[in-house]
Amino acid sequence: MLDNIRAKVLIMVVRQPRYNKEEFAQRGDLIYQTQIRPQVELDNHGKIVAIDLETGDFEIDASEIAACDRLEARHRDAQIWIVRVGSRHVRRFGGRTKRAV
Repeated sequence: MLDNIRAKVLIMVVRQPRYNKEEFAQRGDLIYQTQIRPQVELDNHGKIVAIDLETGDFEIDASEIAACDRLEARHRDAQIWIVRVGSRHVRRFGGRTKRAV
């Protein structure tokens, strides 16, 4: 049983970011705007794009988890930036206000 626990601990490696927060965001936004957005924007509004900052490879899905899992299956040590197609935000916090027409 102890060997089984050790095996699980060895598999659960914590991924360390290779960029500071600002550089992470700048790289992710640049890759999305220049390489990915033109390919995905028309048919994927509202979906999630998970981007590996190291390779520029990406996955698209309605689910963040599904997109990230598929990307990590190909790039085990991926540095992942997430974007929602057609939005400046991946998630919204708080309520919305209605506009009068």
